[in-house]
Amino acid sequence: MATQTTTTRLGIEWGQVIRPAIVLLVVLTIITGLLYPAVITGIAQVVFPNQANGSLIKDKDGNVIGSALIGQQFSDPKYFWGRLSATGPVPYNGGISSGSNYGPLNPSLIGEGGTVQSRVQALHDAEKAAGVDNTQAVPVDLVTASASGLDPDISPAAVMYQVARVAAVRKLDATAVQKLVDQYTEGRFLGVVGEPRVNVLKLNLALDAMSGA
Repeated sequence: MATQTTTTRLGIEWGQVIRPAIVLLVVLTIITGLLYPAVITGIAQVVFPNQANGSLIKDKDGNVIGSALIGQQFSDPKYFWGRLSATGPVPYNGGISSGSNYGPLNPSLIGEGGTVQSRVQALHDAEKAAGVDNTQAVPVDLVTASASGLDPDISPAAVMYQVARVAAVRKLDATAVQKLVDQYTEGRFLGVVGEPRVNVLKLNLALDAMSGA
């Protein structure tokens, strides 16, 4: 009789524990797995539709040609070049975002034939082909990759370094190109956070529009 009573008591106690646990699991799953994501997604689509859909950039015909958040490869001298990508073998691959993790003295970066030296040489070759004598020091963000390997922006100094070449290749007035650069230079967030920057894809699209390319 005592054993039966104890067993019954244990069954009741376990029932009191399991039933609330299952109910709580179901309720929280509905709230946090369905309702909350649906509400946040709906708010984002109404308040920040562009950002919520990937900050996509479209051409004049409405075709998606990129994202403001992911860089693209530019190697033609008539375009401004962005930061190097660390997502080899395909550059700016958002599916494998990563940095190179090379230290500043790594031979793969600064050694003969390293990434930095190769990039500097490519820049000088493009300037020479355009008939530009550029004696400025190459900004560091033109010869290194970002931590994500996808950075779409470069510093105003990196853009300034390339203005003469781009203007010469496109046969445009350098002052006009500089004004376009100023137009697409974004300042610090709220005036204090981050650094001034220029989105390379947006700038190059505006450049094509200006020169009728």
